[in-house]
Amino acid sequence: FGSSGFVISQLPTLPLSPARSAPTSFTMDSAPIAAAATNAQSGLERVQTFGRKKTAVAVALVKTGKGKFSLNGCPITTIKPDILRVKVYEPFLILGNEVTKKLDIRLRVKGGGYTSQVYALRQAIAKGIVAYYQKFVDEASKKELKDLLMAYDRSLIVADPRRCEPKKFGGRSARARFQKSYR
Repeated sequence: FGSSGFVISQLPTLPLSPARSAPTSFTMDSAPIAAAATNAQSGLERVQTFGRKKTAVAVALVKTGKGKFSLNGCPITTIKPDILRVKVYEPFLILGNEVTKKLDIRLRVKGGGYTSQVYALRQAIAKGIVAYYQKFVDEASKKELKDLLMAYDRSLIVADPRRCEPKKFGGRSARARFQKSYR
């Protein structure tokens, strides 16, 4: 620790006054435990996953339901631009209606540009459905879904590790240098 560090045994101890006495009885609130038990009994099956692309992060909450999908509280059909909306629909189109009709998916996304957000959303959806099937259905069907998604596009399950390279001195960007003049 050097000279600026301190040792716990050298700290002064304060005597307990009657106003600051130790508690004689300790009661624990059992409400959170009871709530967790009722959630497990009522069959509230849900799983939370995330998807990333560049600086965009999407979180998907997949639970048992009636086939409702929402993005930041709005219907998933409101995604703009329309061309990229199809990219978000890809996991649903690949897996089919029988897989997704009994799931509700709530999505949140922030950061990055709109293209990165769409790619993060599709990854969160795909990973969420696979995680739901692994946790609440069975391993064989989970493997089947995962193989279908990986065969179509690997980035639906595996994140893209590429990031923006930081700028360096002596140039206008990460790699480009200022022009050199000899005379």
